[in-house]
Amino acid sequence: MPSPSPGPSLRQSLSQRLLHRILPHSLLGRLTVVMVAGVMLTQVVGNAFWTSQVRIESEAETKASSQHVARSAASTMRYFFGLPSNYRPLTIQLFREMGGTRFFVNINQQPVKLREMTDNRLTTLAVQQIQTSLKEELPKLSKLHIGFAWPTDLVVSDDGSLISEVPEKWVQHILITEPNPAPILVLQTEMDDGRWLYMATLMPNPYFFKSGDPFSPDRVLLQAMSLAAVLVLSILVVRWTTRPLAALSEAAQAFGKGEHAPPLPETGSKEFVKTARAFGEMRERIQKYIDDRERLFVSISHDLRTPIVRLKLRTELLDDDAVRAEFHDDLDELDMMVKGALQCVKDSDIYENPTEIRLDALLGRMVKGAHLAGHEISFNESGLTIFAKPLAIKRAVGNLLDNAIHYGKQVEIHVVEQADKIAIEIRDHGPGVPEDAFASLFEPYVRLEHGRHQNAAGMGLGLGITRSIVQAHEGELQLKNHPEGGLIATILLPGRHDALVSHSTERDA
Repeated sequence: MPSPSPGPSLRQSLSQRLLHRILPHSLLGRLTVVMVAGVMLTQVVGNAFWTSQVRIESEAETKASSQHVARSAASTMRYFFGLPSNYRPLTIQLFREMGGTRFFVNINQQPVKLREMTDNRLTTLAVQQIQTSLKEELPKLSKLHIGFAWPTDLVVSDDGSLISEVPEKWVQHILITEPNPAPILVLQTEMDDGRWLYMATLMPNPYFFKSGDPFSPDRVLLQAMSLAAVLVLSILVVRWTTRPLAALSEAAQAFGKGEHAPPLPETGSKEFVKTARAFGEMRERIQKYIDDRERLFVSISHDLRTPIVRLKLRTELLDDDAVRAEFHDDLDELDMMVKGALQCVKDSDIYENPTEIRLDALLGRMVKGAHLAGHEISFNESGLTIFAKPLAIKRAVGNLLDNAIHYGKQVEIHVVEQADKIAIEIRDHGPGVPEDAFASLFEPYVRLEHGRHQNAAGMGLGLGITRSIVQAHEGELQLKNHPEGGLIATILLPGRHDALVSHSTERDA
């Protein structure tokens, strides 16, 4: 059975993927492509229409001028056909002495072989039209040769003489050699005495064969200059239109990372000015909310500590030891929750400037401290550097290292370069994480069963804080189980070059 043809939805999906792959991803690139494609399409369609009109007009002009030349040639032929044979050379000599006529006339023993110019659509049309018109004017013409030749190659007699070698006054109404040579029309017909009448002349428009060429050098140059001017102006307009949007995007990105960015300039189009004002107002409201939230948590922490301490003092007055111990445990848990909430807020809002960090030095100090505490950690220097906030990265790595120490005892740290990313891998040799628990690990206060037993003082906030810090650095935190047991936590950060470019762009914005 023949395979079914792809449905409309599949074809549409394939076309969308193809367009997504071909088109640039930036708004500037897409608008530029659309503008350039529109200008090019307009030029192509306009040139096609204009070329068609030029060809029609040039063909009509060529036919009309060919008919005019054919009537003049027919009159001259009748005149020489009517003369006695011995008068023909005398008449030709008389015409030459008078300064020539429209036609350069000669009589040869046989037709002269011409070095005809390259075939051209209009020259071919002119030859056909002249031949047809002469047949209508002189039906008894038996032999007729018609062609075009350049002045430098035009032979006029049996002995091979060129038209450029004859006296100038004989051909002063025929030749155009400077600055741009024009082709010469040559008509040869047999007369009654067996000789051949040779006639050479210019067309009414000597350069008619170029009039139908839409791609002549001067026209191509004009079209190229016009197209270049339109494209340059289009690209400038697109850049002028999209530059404020790029500034808005960079400001939003900087604000999302908690970095200070100057207010957006309220210049440009009316729509952008309104957008800049709305963004500024939104940023102020969000910043006020963040400040209020931080003050609220600080106040709550401060206000709750006093009643918690009072309650602990009052529990000391209880006579029952078991009840007193239970009260102490509950108050300790409440105190830990308050401190954890405050830590979550403060660790997520780290205000410091990015700088160049040598990972070997940073991780080496942390590993050395863990060794002093008696923990088994292996680490090999990599020589890699990143551009980030030192304290924030230290907290992020520290949270993962603490988890690995508590749950896995033996820890391995590797720093590798992956394409344009720097990967900090921390592997423990603990029990790992059930596959169905990965989705909830980053939620606050979520702890697995084995975590509660091995690290009773934890609050389940470390992974969430670490992920927030990594994402603020345009990175990614990945967790996966090792095939041989244990958990691998990987921090993927942009390479030093990408981070420098990103920070420079945000700072300039």
